[in-house]
Amino acid sequence: MDHHGFDNSSTVRLGEWMLTLFLTAIPVVNIIALLVWAFSNSTKPSKQNWARAILIWMVIAMVIGFGMGVLGLGGAMMMGNT
Repeated sequence: MDHHGFDNSSTVRLGEWMLTLFLTAIPVVNIIALLVWAFSNSTKPSKQNWARAILIWMVIAMVIGFGMGVLGLGGAMMMGNT
């Protein structure tokens, strides 16, 4: 522990964050990596919570996108019938 009472062994270092952000920029790899980090017991707590938050935002974005797609398709079908 450092002089502030924090456990440095659970701190995610700069290089690890750089690799994390690089991996999350690659399609498909990002989802697999996020799932591993979110649900692995060996992942540092801050990174685990970050991965869980990103996954939640991804689900929210998919639900909103699906809803907008349904509304757009419904609107297009109604316009086609008139």
